[in-house]
Amino acid sequence: MSKHRPVIAVVDDDPRLLESLEDLLESAGYTTCRFSSAGSLIACGLSGLDLLITDIGMPGMDGFELRDLVKKARPELPVFLITGRHEIADQVRAKGISGFFRKPFNGQALLAAVANALRYGEMEGNHES
Repeated sequence: MSKHRPVIAVVDDDPRLLESLEDLLESAGYTTCRFSSAGSLIACGLSGLDLLITDIGMPGMDGFELRDLVKKARPELPVFLITGRHEIADQVRAKGISGFFRKPFNGQALLAAVANALRYGEMEGNHES
């Protein structure tokens, strides 16, 4: 059984948040890919990703639209939504996600949720080669 570092894509239009999330996730042993927009993630593709963390409020395609697109292409991929706008925190629209966090969020709580989502994905049995 080979051990690989899970790859987490982070999408946010705030460069400071991208950097801090990258530092947090890499300190926990994850590999990160940062994207400043949903379009830049889509252009790079979704293969090789183990989890996605995306901001909701972004110009162009928002986090809900990105989540919907990702769930059509890779329904098994865990998706976490984050937002600084509490009025966007619509629980009905947030259904079908692995995690939901309001900024500022507790980094340890995020890491615990990421670990749980990745562990659940392993238990479901990844049958990809």
